[in-house]
Amino acid sequence: MLLKDIRKEIPEELFAVLEKEGIKKLTPCQEKSIKAGLLKRKNLLVCTPTASGKTLVAELAMLKEILEHRKKAIYIVPLKALANEKYDLFTHRYAHLCKITLSIGNLDSADPYLDKYDLIVCTAEKFDSLIRHHAPWLRKIGIAIIDEIHLLNDVGRGPTLEILITILQRLLPNLHLIALSATIGNPKKLASWLKAELILDEWRPVKLKKGVFYNNKIIFP
Repeated sequence: MLLKDIRKEIPEELFAVLEKEGIKKLTPCQEKSIKAGLLKRKNLLVCTPTASGKTLVAELAMLKEILEHRKKAIYIVPLKALANEKYDLFTHRYAHLCKITLSIGNLDSADPYLDKYDLIVCTAEKFDSLIRHHAPWLRKIGIAIIDEIHLLNDVGRGPTLEILITILQRLLPNLHLIALSATIGNPKKLASWLKAELILDEWRPVKLKKGVFYNNKIIFP
C-alpha cells in the first residue's frame, strides 16, 4: 500500500508532512492496521518487530484525531528516555500543526497547563498521577497510545499500567485506544481484554540472523 492510497482518509496537512519526510510506501503492519480500521477509530493491538513502523501507525491516528476531531492525544511510554525520544520525533514533524508537550516530572499534581496542548507525551506513572488528581482536561482526550504494552507483565510497572488502562476506558467510553508492542506472549488474550483488533506481522527492515560467536568469528548455522 502506498501513502497516496490513503490521501483522502487523512488530513491533507498530515499527508504533506509524511510526503516531505520521504514516506512513500507503508510497511506491512501499517497497511494491516489501516485495513483493520485504524483511520475509523478501531481499537488496535499492534505486535510487530522493532523498527517495523508501529510509531507511524500511532502518528496517523493521533494527527487525524487532533486535526479532524479536535481532540487531545496522549502518548504513554514506560521510560523517560523513550518519552524524550518520541517528543523530539513528534515535535520535528508536527510542531507546526499542533501543540506538543512532554510531561514526565515527579511532581504529583493535575498540571492544568496541559489543557493548552493537543499532543501530550508522558510516562505511565505521570499519567497515573494526572488521573488521580482528576485533571478536568482528561475528558478532552480522544485517543491514547500505549507504547511497550508488554510491560503489563512487569512486576514494578505492570499494575500501574493495568489500572491506568482500566480507568481510562471507564472514564472515556469513546476513547480510541492503540497499544504497541514488539513482543508479547499472549497477544490474543490481551487484545480481547483491550477490546481491540490484533495486528500481527513478522516483517522487519533488516533480516534477523542467529549465530554463535566463537574464536573471534560469528558462525551462522
